[in-house]
Amino acid sequence: MRTFVHGIEVEDYPAVPPETLRGKPLRVTEVGEEVLHRRNADVTPEMFGTERLRTLVDDMFTTMAVAEGVGLAANQVGVDLRLFVYDLPDSDDEKRHVGHFCNPVVEVDDAAGTNEHEEGCLSVPGPGSDLFRPSRVVVTGVDIEGNPLRIEGTGYFARCLQHESDHTNGRLYIDLLAKRERKRVLADMADLRDKVMKRRSKVAESMGLEPVDYPAEPLAAR
Repeated sequence: MRTFVHGIEVEDYPAVPPETLRGKPLRVTEVGEEVLHRRNADVTPEMFGTERLRTLVDDMFTTMAVAEGVGLAANQVGVDLRLFVYDLPDSDDEKRHVGHFCNPVVEVDDAAGTNEHEEGCLSVPGPGSDLFRPSRVVVTGVDIEGNPLRIEGTGYFARCLQHESDHTNGRLYIDLLAKRERKRVLADMADLRDKVMKRRSKVAESMGLEPVDYPAEPLAAR
């Protein structure tokens, strides 16, 4: 499988990204927590190239790996910034996409149409639901050093880019579902959440990391 980092093909990329090895797992926020439901703050120029931002990206990669996700936004670890990371093996085109985005802007190619696929979210642990998304997008933004990024995504990668960019604007995939289906997903989450959290603990231990101590029920439910 060919690997593309920030849209550029890279030879001999490791199975585990360097960021994942450097970071530590953080608690993943869950639906209902305020930071997930509003547009987050832009990453400002004075933040680019700082140790704070580099450490955050490292921790987000590690958290994403522990939670067995393919994308993770900063507000999903409780940080109010328009930033996301991704590590997505796409069997549709035999490519692996790895990278991060600050301040993403999504441009949809309407001519490419839409496709339907099951979508889930680490902040809605457990269930998923079929959802139509545009089949091709172009996302622009910057990396954590302030360098400009422009990446085209199609198919599953396009879905990931849209899903994570939505997070930075305070929108979850369940906000795009019909009311009845959204209610079904949240009910399934209540049933599956404990199993998911135990799985995350096991994955963390298998990676030699200290598991995150999740509350018995979502914080927003208290």
